[in-house]
Amino acid sequence: MKKLVLLLLVFVSGNLFAQNEDKRVSQFNLENKVAIQGYDPIGYFNQGKAIKGKKELAVMYRGVIYQFSSVENKNYFLKNPSKYEPQYGGWCAYAMGKANDKVEINPETFKVVDGKLFLFYNAYFNNTLKSWNKEESNLKAKADNNWKNIYK
Repeated sequence: MKKLVLLLLVFVSGNLFAQNEDKRVSQFNLENKVAIQGYDPIGYFNQGKAIKGKKELAVMYRGVIYQFSSVENKNYFLKNPSKYEPQYGGWCAYAMGKANDKVEINPETFKVVDGKLFLFYNAYFNNTLKSWNKEESNLKAKADNNWKNIYK
């Protein structure tokens, strides 16, 4: 009987984890499950710039694939993956705060603040990072709240 209960608990928790992972993947800004258009998340933090990752140095974390420019960056990520994920599922931080909207990003337009990665739309003479900087604290508070409502 104990084995049956244990087996049932493992099955139920596995299904719940899979459902949570599916929901997570559906809310993130991904292309073929790849985050940040294949850019190395560690590059933003450690090198201070956007660096294209390599497919052969990819890692899947909770259903999302991250690519890295070096083995060192990959290993760095593996120590604490959630710390290096972009805010708001990789959607434009400005749009999330201003309009509660999921807008594509330019992975080379970013800002790291308080150990968190924020990405921004930047095309057609519209660099939303500049607008974000003008009212960052207000937009960040709104974006945090909006993302909580989207990603429940």
